[in-house]
Amino acid sequence: MTFENYKYERPDVNSIKNNLENFISNLDLAQSFVEFYDTFKKYNTFRETISTQITLVSIRNSINTEDEFYDKEQEFWDNLTPELEQYFSRVSKLVYNSKYKDELAKEIGEHYFKLIECDLKTFSDEIIEDLKEENKLITEYTKLTSSAKIDFDGEYRNLSGMAKYTQSEDRDIRKKASQAVAKFFNDNLEKYDDIYDRMVKVRHKIAKKLGFDNFVELAYLRLCRTDYSASDVANYRKQILDDVVPLVEKLKEAQKERLGLDKLEFYDESVSFKTGNPTPKGDREFLVQNAKTMYRELSEETAEFFDFMVEENLLDLDTKKGKAGGGYCTYLPDYRAPFIFANFNGTPHDVEVLTHEAGHAFQVYRSRDVIVPEYIWPTYEACEIHSMSMEFLTWPWMDLFFEEETDKFKYYHITNSLKFLPYGVTVDEFQHIIYENPELTPEERREAWRKVEKKYLPSRSYEGIPELENGMFFYRQGHIFSSPFYYIDYTLAQVCAFQFWKKSQENTKTTWEEYLHLCDLGGTKPFLDLVKEANLENPFVVGTISNIVPELEKYINSVDATEF
Repeated sequence: MTFENYKYERPDVNSIKNNLENFISNLDLAQSFVEFYDTFKKYNTFRETISTQITLVSIRNSINTEDEFYDKEQEFWDNLTPELEQYFSRVSKLVYNSKYKDELAKEIGEHYFKLIECDLKTFSDEIIEDLKEENKLITEYTKLTSSAKIDFDGEYRNLSGMAKYTQSEDRDIRKKASQAVAKFFNDNLEKYDDIYDRMVKVRHKIAKKLGFDNFVELAYLRLCRTDYSASDVANYRKQILDDVVPLVEKLKEAQKERLGLDKLEFYDESVSFKTGNPTPKGDREFLVQNAKTMYRELSEETAEFFDFMVEENLLDLDTKKGKAGGGYCTYLPDYRAPFIFANFNGTPHDVEVLTHEAGHAFQVYRSRDVIVPEYIWPTYEACEIHSMSMEFLTWPWMDLFFEEETDKFKYYHITNSLKFLPYGVTVDEFQHIIYENPELTPEERREAWRKVEKKYLPSRSYEGIPELENGMFFYRQGHIFSSPFYYIDYTLAQVCAFQFWKKSQENTKTTWEEYLHLCDLGGTKPFLDLVKEANLENPFVVGTISNIVPELEKYINSVDATEF
């Protein structure tokens, strides 16, 4: 069965609620652990069916945000999901306080209880209407950003379609393209200001109702961060500032010299070489066919996985009218199927996003048989290790995609991965400021963005694009809206992925075995335990980042980038 034939049907709300009530009653009245555990497993199966329907709507709505049917279904689920959380929370509370808790822990592990403890702290019946409002605002942001129709080079283009122009080797084209993108956000600035203002305020209101001082602690609990805190993250950001920012500034200076510029402007940052960035040597079909070859040669496990993805048509990769921006991987439990969503645009990002999302998909494919749905995915920062490391573990096959530009791509990839770290912590520090000070006006929020941006990206210049001087750049970062505080996870995972890159240079076989072991663990352990299981160094520990940076710099210095 291919994805097109996966069946969606709006369920009967009363039937769902009655079923959930029955599970609650049966769990509460269970006369033995066997009876309790049997009901618990049936409840999880039922929950996965609901999850499958929610995910089908989300995927099809993001493939075409102009499809009226799925637009209405998304609205239906935006309203229903918070109501269902009420039932899920009751089950979690019942299981957490059950007399069978110790026996259940022996079957499924202690980590499950830490995860549901987070859930219990982040929900109450009192916030249902606020959660509905939060969901609606996320959908509103997605629709606004997907609505971009930028008149450029003879046709109207969405934001993904503009990427090849903002990365053009012709400086005048990329400047005009960057100005056109900025104009879209500036033209809609009041709408973005309004959406974000309402988001911040409703999240603060939810946090206060749940007994928190502000949204920050609640956000960490929503992300199930059970083994580190905001202070650990603050210390980590300082390591990036001290150990990575100076190297990134050196890389930008070298980039400026390669491009033959007096000054590197914002619209120059995305182009690494005077001859332009490396480009994949074919279209979607070319990339997918070569990815099949790559994954068949990488391992038996990846061969089976990627063939399944292609055969079931679980890859939606082309940029299309009305399609939401960005890329993601999700999972459809009833079909035991990961799904990859991306927006190919003829840039090196096509290969990066394909390998990145394949890393997520491969992990969840390997974790399909875990005992409880909570273990299918690990927490986000661990999830991103799979994806970002896959980008590096597939390096030996990059010639399939880039041919004579393979070395150029590798240099581009590793330097841009480094450049990402200061930006990633900028997003994180900004969000801490915003949610610790929810009373800020939209103008003050934009000023805060510029202040943090100047701290971690000191040489960034918006000359020629004055709109970005007013701090509106963050409006294009969807994670800030849909998944607050998620973004730091990419940087934590990047530090881990760099370690996998280094290890793979030394012993490919052992590195793959460690990576496979990490994938197979799924979400059965918290982040730092998974890091340990993969024989990686803890990113929070002072010295981890400063130890890996010289290795990266050594590789970078071994390449004569002026030849590209």
